[in-house]
Amino acid sequence: MSAGGVDPARVVALVVGVEAYAAGPRWTLPGPVRDALRFRDWLRSTGVPDANILLHLAPAEGTVTVAGHRAADHETLRRVLVHELPSRQGDVLWVWWGGHGVLDRDEHLRLYCADATDADRRNIDLESARRRLSSDVLPGFTEQNWVVDACRTFEERHRPAVTIPDGSLPAGQRLRVHRQNVLLAADRGQRAANDPVRGLGVFSDILLRELAALPGGPAPDPEALFAAVRNRFDRLRAEESHTQLPTLQLHRPGHAEHLPARPATPPSANGVRPGPDRTGGGLVRVVEALLAYPLMSDRDERQTMVGELDPVLVARMPRHAVPRTDILGILRTLRRRPEGPWDLYRAVTLLDDDPGRAVELEQALREFLAEDGAGPPGP
Repeated sequence: MSAGGVDPARVVALVVGVEAYAAGPRWTLPGPVRDALRFRDWLRSTGVPDANILLHLAPAEGTVTVAGHRAADHETLRRVLVHELPSRQGDVLWVWWGGHGVLDRDEHLRLYCADATDADRRNIDLESARRRLSSDVLPGFTEQNWVVDACRTFEERHRPAVTIPDGSLPAGQRLRVHRQNVLLAADRGQRAANDPVRGLGVFSDILLRELAALPGGPAPDPEALFAAVRNRFDRLRAEESHTQLPTLQLHRPGHAEHLPARPATPPSANGVRPGPDRTGGGLVRVVEALLAYPLMSDRDERQTMVGELDPVLVARMPRHAVPRTDILGILRTLRRRPEGPWDLYRAVTLLDDDPGRAVELEQALREFLAEDGAGPPGP
């Protein structure tokens, strides 16, 4: 028995890490394989037998060399979810998935498989998989922990040339016995950050560190785990190095709840929640409007945005790893030309066409330029 009273021999895990995709190098994602292997090692350290760990990987070329893993294509993963897991016996199930993901228009997280291409984005529908494994097709496994380190950016933002194919799975009769804890790396509409230098997912790295520190063996308290992860991300946000918001979904017999990644803004004395702080003038408002874009929190996406700007100005831009400091350097460089700030507006809205954020950014730029003595033209 483990420290938490769970027999490790009764724990089964499906562990997926997808770095390389059939779509080609443009889709390559550093980190998921290393994260998956670290999670496997943690399971082993708690006494879970190797035979109970279903390891499905798609390593990028020239990264980690792994022997004995299974494929991570759609057919293989679907077969595991539909056929293999129901044939297993146990009390606790872990599903770990690292790779690319997208939130479809029905608010379902689609997880891309290794054989996904631009023309055929083969995927597993997370919500469908969760419902399947909470039905009578899966005997036992009343305690289930799902960890998903994948983006939850909106499908329409990516403007796919073709629709995303159906990724749903057949479900059985609904039951009221399963407890499912779904830990997601990001809030809806957000990217899940990866550290390309260290080759790992930021969320996965934090979660794995907290797993190693928590008691409970292979079945720690999911709410305590989430609280520890959330506290780490709160500190990162305070340092302005990351803004993604991990979330926890608790699905219980008869009800479900989603725990926020951070406390809501407290109301003022008259019960009204304060609006955005404008006390720093137009420049602060522009910076806040830009930071509202998820892409601004990702170093690679900021670089893509900068690539749309005038190369003469870009060559003189001071750059910084911290998003807010980087944005300030970009703004101060672009304001040297009358059209510079509006070039920034066009570059940002080209990559993220959210209308609400665009309106706020336009108004913030107009206020900023009015203070500077520069007026329209604008976008």
